[in-house]
Amino acid sequence: MAKVSFESVFQKFEKMGEKTGWTYLEVEAEIARQIKPDTKTSFRVKGFIGSTKISFLALLPMGNGDFILPLNAEIRKTLHVNLGEKVILSLEEDTEERSLDGDFLATLELEPHALRFFETLPKGHQRYFSNWISSAKTIETRTKRISMAIEGLNRELGYGEMIRYYKAKKDKEL
Repeated sequence: MAKVSFESVFQKFEKMGEKTGWTYLEVEAEIARQIKPDTKTSFRVKGFIGSTKISFLALLPMGNGDFILPLNAEIRKTLHVNLGEKVILSLEEDTEERSLDGDFLATLELEPHALRFFETLPKGHQRYFSNWISSAKTIETRTKRISMAIEGLNRELGYGEMIRYYKAKKDKEL
């Protein structure tokens, strides 16, 4: 597992399908191959962006051999970097397994259809559900999210589809 240091520029997709509005750092194909040789699919990385430690972030392939490292709002706020600014990255493959939320898994066990569908999802997509539930700040929100996830999985909706389903449902009620 190689640790690679390089420079990249903060960028944002204006119009790019589901990636519209995403803030990211580009990782050229040559650099990605140094981190994880012979891969063309997404993979997790850890390391540093500037002096900020990161882990469990995914490099996503862009189809031309290059990858991007999408950055959520929390990381962007921590970095205090503007679009167009350069940063130094030091990355390596992150192979640590992250466990899924126990309450969510226990509830899934009670819903065989939802569990079967959940098990067909890639590990990273399973983590989207788990991370969303674990990030709830109150027990009420956590319980509501578990319920929403189970209903979405029973409808055979992936994470993104489930979020859009509930947003449309909420918008319709307003």
